[in-house]
Amino acid sequence: GARRSCAQDSPSSILAALFSLSRFGFGIMGGSEKAIAREQALPGRKTKMRVARTHHVLGNPLEGPWPAAMKVLVMASGCFWGSEKGTWRLPGGGIYSTAVGYAAGFTPNPTYEEVGTGQTGSTEAVQVVFDPDKVSAVDILRWFWESHDPTQGMGQGSDRGTMYRSGLYYFDDEQRRLIEASKAAYEVALREAGRGMGNVTTEIRAASDFEQVFYYAEDYHQQYLAKPGARPYCSAQPQEVPLPPYSEWAPADFSEEERDLHAPKLPEAFWDKHAPTPHCVIRAPHGPIVWGAPDEL
Repeated sequence: GARRSCAQDSPSSILAALFSLSRFGFGIMGGSEKAIAREQALPGRKTKMRVARTHHVLGNPLEGPWPAAMKVLVMASGCFWGSEKGTWRLPGGGIYSTAVGYAAGFTPNPTYEEVGTGQTGSTEAVQVVFDPDKVSAVDILRWFWESHDPTQGMGQGSDRGTMYRSGLYYFDDEQRRLIEASKAAYEVALREAGRGMGNVTTEIRAASDFEQVFYYAEDYHQQYLAKPGARPYCSAQPQEVPLPPYSEWAPADFSEEERDLHAPKLPEAFWDKHAPTPHCVIRAPHGPIVWGAPDEL
């Protein structure tokens, strides 16, 4: 089906306007845009962050251990408030739980204030726990790529600094191959559409590269946009360019069985109606999207 038309503003003019804003109105957040070395990182602490027992929207546990069939993926695409909401709203009951936190850094159990200095090495991220029988990693990756501009380096929109860098952190080799293949496909799609600011800059690393890849953020950040009094903020910059069909970029070394196993569960008609657009998560209801209802068939 036909997709929405893209805005014609240049990325540089959009960013110039956005840079006058910030998440809390006190200037650009996120500390330095230069990555730090481990020896420069803040020491952190052994005590883990206390969070609610259950997800504010989905009602499932916020922390593991997870049911045996579940898979985990950690994604970073700028301010984690909107990133988390967009992900938990994917339909079909496949998203079991989401949580926001600080990923791919050196400092154990950092606080929001510490991450904001740029001295933890962390990026704001979403931990996604999903049932691969109901939603494919390919569906989640499509939402990830389309919901932000993965070419912006150390930042996203008005949020600049290493804590807002784009990142994907995988837990098995199949995830790695899907991530790398989808990245290559999306980089070409953005270039052909004349969108983005150059090459994809998303950090792609194994969760096992870290002593612990993901630390929970403070409880008030969890499912923030669904809570009373939340500030309706999201600086994500979706480029409104679709990820090419899975059949065109599925990893070349996948067996036929692997290709079928990871095939998307969400049809193209879903994306025609619900593909990410600027500020879409701010305007959207908090519950998961109902797909397959009579008015959507």
